[in-house]
Amino acid sequence: MADQPLRSVDDLIKAELIGENERAELSALEKRYAIALTPSVARLIDRDDPDDPIAAQYLPRVDELKEHPDERADPIGDQPHSPVEGIVHRYPDRVLLKLVHVCPVYCRFCFRREMVGPQGDGNLTKQQLATAIDYIASQQRVWEVILTGGDPLILSPRRLQDVAERLSKIEHVKILRIHTRVPAVDPARISDELIEALIQSEKLVYLALHANHPRELTSEVRAACTRLKNAGVVLISQSVLLKGVNDDADTLAELMRAFVETGINPYYLHHPDMAPGTSHFRLTIAEGQALMRQLRARVSGLCIPQYILDLPGGHGKVALGENAWKEVAPERYSILDRHGMEHLYP
Repeated sequence: MADQPLRSVDDLIKAELIGENERAELSALEKRYAIALTPSVARLIDRDDPDDPIAAQYLPRVDELKEHPDERADPIGDQPHSPVEGIVHRYPDRVLLKLVHVCPVYCRFCFRREMVGPQGDGNLTKQQLATAIDYIASQQRVWEVILTGGDPLILSPRRLQDVAERLSKIEHVKILRIHTRVPAVDPARISDELIEALIQSEKLVYLALHANHPRELTSEVRAACTRLKNAGVVLISQSVLLKGVNDDADTLAELMRAFVETGINPYYLHHPDMAPGTSHFRLTIAEGQALMRQLRARVSGLCIPQYILDLPGGHGKVALGENAWKEVAPERYSILDRHGMEHLYP
C-alpha cells in the first residue's frame, strides 16, 4: 500500500483503487475537482467491495459530471455573507474564519468543492488574515469563531498558534470551534505540538470532527481524539447523510455509538447540500426523517444528532423537525427558516 497521499487519477490507478478503463472520463473530472486521499484512508478501502462506503466518499466517480438544475457553486450562500476575505458572517453571534482552502482529503460530496483544492480560492495572505481578525474584533456580538476552510488542521502548529493567540486577545470572543477531517483521515498529525497550539487561545476550544461511517473511527483515530480530549478540547461530531454510505439506521446507530464511546458528542447530521455533481449522494428529506425515527428507536438519547438542512441561498440552518417542513410536491418541500420565513426546497 502506498505510504504517500494519492492526489491524481494516475495515483489512484497505480494504487489499483480505480481501473485503467476509467482514466479518460475521470481525467476530465480531475480538471474541475480536486482529488486527494491520505494513506490512512486508502488503507480503509475494501477493494473487493464495489459498494464500499469509504471508497464512495473519496474516490472520484463519473456521476460527478452530471449536474442537477437546482445545484449551485455556492450551495449554502457563503459569498453574500462575506464582508471581508476569509470571513463568513451569517449569524449575529458567530463567524466562520476560512484560513485555508486546501484539505488532506477531498470528499466527493463537498459543499465547497468549487472553492477548495489547488485550483480553489487559495489561502489567506498575511494582510487578509489581519483584516479578517480586525473585522472579528470590531464585531462586539461575535461570541464564537469557527475555523474552517478547507481544513485548518493542515496548517503548521506555528501558524495555528499564531491565529489562536490573536483571537485570544479579543475579549468578546469566548469560543473557538474547529471544523476538521484531520483526526479521522490523518491521525498522526494530531501531535503534542498541534494540540498545544490549539489550546493557546485561552478560549474554550471545540473540535467538530467530520466522519460519516463507523469504519473511519479506527483505533488510531480514537487515540488521537483521546489526546485532544485529555488536553481539554471539547469534541463534537458532524456527519453528512449520504446515499450508499450511511443511509441505513444500523450504520447510523453504529456511527453515533462510536462517537459517544470515543468521547465525541453527536452534534450535526447534515442533509446533503446542493453542490454540483452530488445528486447521487442525496436522499429525500422524507427518507432522512424516516431514518432519524429509526435511529431514535435504536439508540440512547446520547447518540442522537440534530438532523440539519442548510438552506440554499444563505438562509441558514434548519433543524428538520416534524414541524419545520412539509412536502408540497414530490421531492419538493416548503421549509421554514430560523426567522419563520418560508422557502421552497430544492
